[in-house]
Amino acid sequence: MKLGKVEFCHFLQILALFLCLAGMNQAELTRSRSKPYFQSGRTRTKRSWVWNQFFVLEEYMGTDPLYVGKLHSDVDKGDGSIKYILSGEGASSIFIIDENTGDIHATKRLDREEQAYYTLRAQALDRLTNKPVEPESEFVIKIQDINDNEPKFLDGPYTAGVPEMSPVGTSVVQVTATDADDPTYGNSARVVYSILQGQPYFSVEPKTGVIKTALPNMDREAKDQYLLVIQAKDMVGQNGGLSGTTSVTVTLTDVNDNPPRFPRRSYQYNVPESLPVASVVARIKAADADVGPNAEMEYKIVDGDGLGVFKISVDKDTQEGIITIQKELDFEAKTSYTLRIEAANMHVDPRFLSLGPFSDMTTVKIIVEDVDEPPVFTSHLYSMVVSEAAKVGTIIGTVAAHDPDASNSPVRYSIDRNTDLERYFNIDANSGVITTAKSLDRETNAVHNITVLAMESQNPAQIGRGYVAITILDINDNAPEFAMEYETTVCENAQPGQVIQKISAIDKDDPPNGHQFYFSLTAEAANNHNFTLQDNKDNTATILTKRNGFRRQEQSVFYLPIFIVDSGSPSLSSTNTLTIRVCDCDADGIAQTCNAEAYILPAGLSTGALIAILACVLTLLVLVLLIVTMRRRKKEPLIFDEERDIRENIVRYDDEGGGEEDTEAFDMAALRNLNIMRDTKTRRDVTPEIQFLSRPTFKSIPDNVIFREFIWERLKEADVDPCAPPYDSLQTYAFEGNGSVAESLSSLDSISSNSDQNYDYLSDWGPRFKRLADMYGTGPDCLYS
Repeated sequence: MKLGKVEFCHFLQILALFLCLAGMNQAELTRSRSKPYFQSGRTRTKRSWVWNQFFVLEEYMGTDPLYVGKLHSDVDKGDGSIKYILSGEGASSIFIIDENTGDIHATKRLDREEQAYYTLRAQALDRLTNKPVEPESEFVIKIQDINDNEPKFLDGPYTAGVPEMSPVGTSVVQVTATDADDPTYGNSARVVYSILQGQPYFSVEPKTGVIKTALPNMDREAKDQYLLVIQAKDMVGQNGGLSGTTSVTVTLTDVNDNPPRFPRRSYQYNVPESLPVASVVARIKAADADVGPNAEMEYKIVDGDGLGVFKISVDKDTQEGIITIQKELDFEAKTSYTLRIEAANMHVDPRFLSLGPFSDMTTVKIIVEDVDEPPVFTSHLYSMVVSEAAKVGTIIGTVAAHDPDASNSPVRYSIDRNTDLERYFNIDANSGVITTAKSLDRETNAVHNITVLAMESQNPAQIGRGYVAITILDINDNAPEFAMEYETTVCENAQPGQVIQKISAIDKDDPPNGHQFYFSLTAEAANNHNFTLQDNKDNTATILTKRNGFRRQEQSVFYLPIFIVDSGSPSLSSTNTLTIRVCDCDADGIAQTCNAEAYILPAGLSTGALIAILACVLTLLVLVLLIVTMRRRKKEPLIFDEERDIRENIVRYDDEGGGEEDTEAFDMAALRNLNIMRDTKTRRDVTPEIQFLSRPTFKSIPDNVIFREFIWERLKEADVDPCAPPYDSLQTYAFEGNGSVAESLSSLDSISSNSDQNYDYLSDWGPRFKRLADMYGTGPDCLYS
């Protein structure tokens, strides 16, 4: 009969219980041959009871308390005079003792993995006196282990990696299982390892749990990941042992065992010749089954006729070779290029060199396509010069452009007027000759930068641009003048020959050799007795006094005309007037006051009088300001009556009106009461005249029945109109009535009127008025003749 797992465990528990009981029977308290213990007296006798350790089986499943052992003292005669007590760990809660017999029982199921042993204390007491008859003694109850815990992988599941193509026996990872059972008792905690899934690629060491490769040349490109199931079993792997499993994911890491290979032996690409420099022409890629650094490649052009025209670089993200342009393409010069390109791995593993060269070659042919290009100028920048004295139509220079295409289309020229807003220049559309269109002024603009456009005659959309810098050459067309406005003073006590001013000149022209100015007094001022001029020959001149004793009372200001000539060809000159004021100076020659009135005023008015005059003037100014301010604040309307009259709206010349919907400019109240016509309002801005003598207040006029009937009819129509808005609204009507005191002003009815006007004179005005004379004339030529 074959026992199952549960039956086998129960059998082991019963066997262990039997052995425990047998051991405890031997461990019962035995009678000591020593003398009994007496508490009184000085002498102490040897302890009268001894015992060994107690053992109890864990995981007891019975319903009755589990017998642990028996305590017995040789003092106990069996007459019930001794009672036993128990204290310590688990006393009363887990372990109980029969106080009469000393039998110890366990009342709860014990687990060695929670607590392996309990320490208790036992004592025998006299039942009557409740005094100890034996010294208290300590003993231990050990929990005996059974195989009730399976091995566990506390760190699982595992992940590991191993390089592809590793040899057999390469260590991958070590797994460890833990068994909570007692490793010192039996084989409950002795674990062995085995592999349940993952063969034949991997194996595991039974005792250590080290996983190793079991097959050579495992290729990541074929399969890069494996899932292993590892089992750990206790009882040394024997039947009846408990087991646990874990999973191990093993990833094959890449090595450089695959060389790069181009999918094609040759490539061809078409590019337009107008493609700018640094543009991408093509992308090529060599296939490499490896990944990461093992797939990194470098590309280079090793041969071909496009070595200097194209270059190749690598895209670090995609490992593609990027072919770009280094020089401009020209279909007319060369129509195709051939490149030999090599791709090679950057990190080569010497172990796999036998698999072949880790590089590959391919051919790339690039076809240049013709593009309709704009005209090209013979020079990118033209430099021209012209004199500012050049007349309109003077030829400055010539630009030239041609069509680079094979068709060589004719070119027409024009100036970009955004660069020549003042239209100083013209260009011949066919020859490219640039001429002046207006007079030039170097002092206004010394250099003109213009853009010339060249357009193909057959395709005006193709426009080339050339740049022209026109420098204006200077001529002597500006006379010299003072460099600044001088404020010259002379002291009243100045001595003859004293320097009072140093002057210089400027000229807007720019001669090649620089300016040279000559200073002198004009002919009328050359013989004056007050001042003289000395030319310093360095474009400056000095003004000196010729006499002393200047007095402000006699003359406070002198005007000295100075003649300045430049060195141009022809030379230009100008006369500039220097104003010299006579001033009162201190001992150091510094001017204090230069007004001649300073001497005159004190003689006529005192300081107090001047202050009084100034105070009066300020008072008058304040009063004027107050009056103006009050008038602005209290400005009254021009009409006495604030109520508006409809007939006075004509004074609002700036009011354009809003049509029929305008209800503000026209007072409809006038239509509701036409019996009373108010008097004309007098205006405040008009001087009253004789009309104030006869000023009627109100004047009654006949009731205008026509307007009243018209308004009531329109009111009834609005009341019964279903489309009228459901709220009060103002209805505006353009009805003027049937009659007027002045009657009609039109001349259309004049022919039927009884007017005494004679229009015969129209026939004397000429042919233009013949029609009117026929219509209104009373002569022999009537209207219908």
